[in-house]
This record gives sequence, C-alpha cells and structure tokens, in this order.
Amino acid sequence: MLSTVLAQISKIPSAGSGDAATLDEFEVVFGNVVFILLGFAGIILFITLVMGGFKYITAGSDQKAAGSARQTITYAVLGFVLVAMALLIIRVLEFFTGVNLSEFKIAQ
Repeated sequence: MLSTVLAQISKIPSAGSGDAATLDEFEVVFGNVVFILLGFAGIILFITLVMGGFKYITAGSDQKAAGSARQTITYAVLGFVLVAMALLIIRVLEFFTGVNLSEFKIAQ
C-alpha cells in the first residue's frame, strides 16, 4: 500500500519543474488525505479503547469512575461502528449502482 502512495506522489511535479498543477494531482492528494484520515481514525479508536479499559480497571469500587470508563469504551465502539457503517454503505451503493464511489476521480 505504501509503494502505491509513493508511486502516486512521484507523479506530482515538483515546485521548480515549471509544470502547472492539474486536477489529476488533486485526485492523488485527496485520495492520500482520505487514506491518512482513516488510519488516524483507527489509531484514535485504539487509544480510546485502551484509555477506557485503563480507566475501568483502575476505577476500583468507584461507581462514577467505572461509569465514565464504560461510557468512554461505548463511544469508542460506536465510533468504530459509524466508520464501518459508512464504508459498508459506500460498498452497497457501489454494488447496486455500478459506480466506483471509493475512488475519487474528476470527470474531464
């Protein structure tokens, strides 16, 4: 996956090359930003789950702290479900319409 991203980046002309930027470069940049944001979403999910688990373990007999920890874990799982459902909806729409929605392309 990283080699694909690096290959796409190498297509972008350098600042001193004198070539004007085109919409093709925007497609690559947009795709890379979405890929990076999905990666960050996974990292944030993992960190939130670990924090919630740590808070739950260290809550002891404090019901208020245990409830806060359960709420943190619940929100992390709901965030994961939301991201997964968004991707599932995109795949279902792709299947029924035949349009590739997961690839950003500007019609020319």
